[in-house]
Amino acid sequence: MDTPDHTALTRTFVGFPRLTVNPSVMGGKVCIRGMRVTVGMILGNLGAGVSIERLLELYPYLDRDDVLEALRYGAWLASERHLEVAA
Repeated sequence: MDTPDHTALTRTFVGFPRLTVNPSVMGGKVCIRGMRVTVGMILGNLGAGVSIERLLELYPYLDRDDVLEALRYGAWLASERHLEVAA
């Protein structure tokens, strides 16, 4: 029996070439360059006050452009969502 090629399932996003999604990686969440680092992990850390420099120390296989692209993607998502405002 052949082993499935899970890399064939990896997709990138137009306008966000560093971001990938693959149902076999991190439950299909948006990741950085196919790695097991999600955009949510990066944004969550930044939101908690972790600096970009500290993130790069914690994840030495990332670079600054990876973090900035995660931020741009988060901003794009926020601008594209329509949320009901509670009264």
